[in-house]
Amino acid sequence: MTYQLLEASDLNELHELNLIPEVDQFNTMGIPDSIQVTKDLLDVKIKEHQKEDISKLTYSIRLTTSGEFIGIAGILFGQLKYKKAELWMKFNPKFWNQGYATETITRLLKSCFEEHQLHRVEAGCAVENHASKKVLEKCGFIIEGIQRKNLPLKSGWSDNYEFGILEEEWNK
Repeated sequence: MTYQLLEASDLNELHELNLIPEVDQFNTMGIPDSIQVTKDLLDVKIKEHQKEDISKLTYSIRLTTSGEFIGIAGILFGQLKYKKAELWMKFNPKFWNQGYATETITRLLKSCFEEHQLHRVEAGCAVENHASKKVLEKCGFIIEGIQRKNLPLKSGWSDNYEFGILEEEWNK
């Protein structure tokens, strides 16, 4: 797979991803009303990459062989002195259960711990999102708690697993 910071040319594929009901099920963003809503979100993400002090990185993920867009993932950096970040991901369902999410989270962890010299990485998912829970546990994350009714999903308020992994727990 290839990982590249989101660009304006990703607009149509990103919009298509955001329109898929299965993708929206555990996502707090909701389905965009128009491609303009997606463009506005994309513009914000592109501007975040251009800041001198980058605090958010969002990547488009593509298959190496075909260049096909399969999803997005990101790193949200915390305050520098805490040396931590949060990871997130969103994939097209036709690419679920093929190891791509695990490969992506592993790659982002490598970046966090090796390139950015972080101490801790966090992630979260709705308690009903069994696939994401499985991916995070496979990548070495440990459930540290549950935030009750924390996620405003289309189906209502959802509890959220809080995961963490420390640098010394990460398998290099």
